[in-house]
Amino acid sequence: MHLIIGGAYQGKRQFAEERFGLKTEDIFSCAGEDPDFSHKCLDRLEEFTLACVKAGRDSVAFFRENRERWEDSALILGDISAGVVPVDAEMRAWREENGRLGRYLAEQAESVHRIFCGLEQRLK
Repeated sequence: MHLIIGGAYQGKRQFAEERFGLKTEDIFSCAGEDPDFSHKCLDRLEEFTLACVKAGRDSVAFFRENRERWEDSALILGDISAGVVPVDAEMRAWREENGRLGRYLAEQAESVHRIFCGLEQRLK
């Protein structure tokens, strides 16, 4: 698995398309729903972690239980940890949940790429 992280609008998806030869139909965008592991790439995993917080689910446990389904994928996780800590408890919980999932996925990843202003920084 290859993990791609970075802030909003930094070029994560474009990087994934170019680096891994992906087409639009190869990429599933998590719009608050469970990831569709039939795709080669899962984008916007931060939306999945928000849905998990709202539903009281553990996103890391979900990924552990489904490991064989995403082992050969590219995963894109938006970094929501920068900036002011949210006052709202649910938004703080989201930030923490997203961090936990990112940490787990980084440990499991073959490679980790941080994208900032369209530039790649290989972390692993």
